[in-house]
Amino acid sequence: MGVQGLTTLLEKHRSIYQDLCLSHCRLLIDGSILYHKLYFNSGLDQNHGGEYAAFAALIERFVKVLRDCQITPYIVLDGGLDISEKKNETVKKRAVDLNKQAHQAAQSGQSKNILPTLVKLVFRQTLRRLDVQVAQCYGEADPEIAALAREWQCPVLSEDSDFYIYDLPEGVLPLSDFQWKAVERRGSNSYIPCKSYNTSSFCNFFQIQRQLLPAFAALAGNDYVNPHWLQARVSWKQFAPAGSGNTGHLEGLLCWLQNFQIPQEAFEAALKLMGELRGIKKAEVMKGLNLRMEEYQLPPSALKKFFIHGIAPPFSTEYPHFVLLEVAGVPDWSRLPLIQAWLSPVILDVLLLQRMTFSVLVELAAAPSAHLTARPLRQTTSTGSSLQLSLQTLDKAEASLRLQVLLEALGVPEASLASVPPHLRLPVCVTCFWLQRAQPLADEEVLKALLLVLSSGDAFRGALPPPRQKLDMQVSHSLNQWQSCLKSSLQLNQLLGRPLPEPLVSRLFEGTLVHQLVHRMRYWGEDPCSVRLFHTIQTVVHQIPPQESHRTGEDLQRQPLDDLTSTLQQLFPLEEEEEEASSSGWVQEHLRLSELLSVKTRFRAKHRKNRSKNPELARKEERRSRDLL
Repeated sequence: MGVQGLTTLLEKHRSIYQDLCLSHCRLLIDGSILYHKLYFNSGLDQNHGGEYAAFAALIERFVKVLRDCQITPYIVLDGGLDISEKKNETVKKRAVDLNKQAHQAAQSGQSKNILPTLVKLVFRQTLRRLDVQVAQCYGEADPEIAALAREWQCPVLSEDSDFYIYDLPEGVLPLSDFQWKAVERRGSNSYIPCKSYNTSSFCNFFQIQRQLLPAFAALAGNDYVNPHWLQARVSWKQFAPAGSGNTGHLEGLLCWLQNFQIPQEAFEAALKLMGELRGIKKAEVMKGLNLRMEEYQLPPSALKKFFIHGIAPPFSTEYPHFVLLEVAGVPDWSRLPLIQAWLSPVILDVLLLQRMTFSVLVELAAAPSAHLTARPLRQTTSTGSSLQLSLQTLDKAEASLRLQVLLEALGVPEASLASVPPHLRLPVCVTCFWLQRAQPLADEEVLKALLLVLSSGDAFRGALPPPRQKLDMQVSHSLNQWQSCLKSSLQLNQLLGRPLPEPLVSRLFEGTLVHQLVHRMRYWGEDPCSVRLFHTIQTVVHQIPPQESHRTGEDLQRQPLDDLTSTLQQLFPLEEEEEEASSSGWVQEHLRLSELLSVKTRFRAKHRKNRSKNPELARKEERRSRDLL
């Protein structure tokens, strides 16, 4: 999880960095850092469901700049959760903080750095479309990136402070100083101005031995020994130079480390500073410090063969940190699609840790979870299915059988899709599924706007101004449910080997556009639903029969559908129910519950009824909406 405060320390002492004009090289990129920073720094919408087309265009520009400078990008993504679970407390704290920020965003309308649900998928799809080399690790990406950077002797683009500890021959390029929008030209060559960090410069500046850097990271705070306990026992600020300010903790530790040559000497001396410790506690602390330090000892790269020859790393003793994947029953056929980022790493989280995480949604904390609507999909079950599939041999199942499984899970007969273009079949199925199960009932305008964007979003994109009115929580809740259903459907479709074509999300859905269309239909009386494809999709959605019984959120929890197989069922365990039901659960965020049945009979027309009953109120609302626009 990095060294807390180290980035701030480096910003204070920027002379540690060296100026660099980057070109003609390989560049290993921390994918998670990149898509977060690109989205958050772009000013794109965070609260209305995302601006995925604009984000895809931003990624295209970024990749084009790299290629214009003869830089070959290799982007590496995180995979499953940490197997050791040593970082649970840190992860929980981050989840709680994100929950609070999402609630504040919903209340205030301000951007609070909440990543829209499908950003990571759009990132992967866009890179694949651009033929960029991408690898998704089985676990945390940092050590894999560092190991390959050492072997290839190429720089790393990131802002994770762990990379400032790894001894990398070509160093680290902080993303915040990577000026890819300000390319310079020298003759016929183009360069990206940036800053470069290397450990030798850092160690020379603070006058410590390079081999002490991992010990510095361990003593500064680590996931094996409670950092608050360490700081309570030793105040490193007492060794800091005058004027250190908020970086005194780290600067004091670095000054203290100047007295040592090897890590074990420093650890023994640190234990003495901690005062009287019982033998067991002393051994526990020493073990934690050593374990943290060992994280910076890099194994041979597991990604090199993949990037060069397309060979996925095995689940074997060749890479000891992957052995648990084999023990947990992760199927061997999944290795290649996992590392190619064709398959969601959620399968690893559930098989290894019996849990999964959910994306944070911009909604009020007190509301029920929007992710509940998609639970039947996450349980990979289908209504009345007697099909028997084994996870270990799922890749060998007939395509028609896998399609049947997917459509039964979504509750849509295959014949209904005959008139729908292939790239829209999965989104249409998702919309049918959402309407059958979402709660509360969606307004007619929400469905119309959603179908318009699915069928002809390009015709409206750019024609409407971005939303300026206050966030409509009812519309937002419905769209959060729909995006959650789409994400779970995409994951199930991936697991089943894509029996339906995977749609390009950046060309499929735009949250801001749906909000604007709903607003115009409600307050301006506009109804632009004249597109032929719109009516085709609407017909399909209308012809799906309602469920036999009206199911509330509680019913959804009580009535699991028929299992495909016991093997597949374990992918989405029952513990999920408890985590989803409470918005304070650490694995989730604020979400909401939804239920929707037949489109014909269940639209709420509350808006139009109120307007017809009170014409004066309607006129005031219309004037107010025009002012907002």
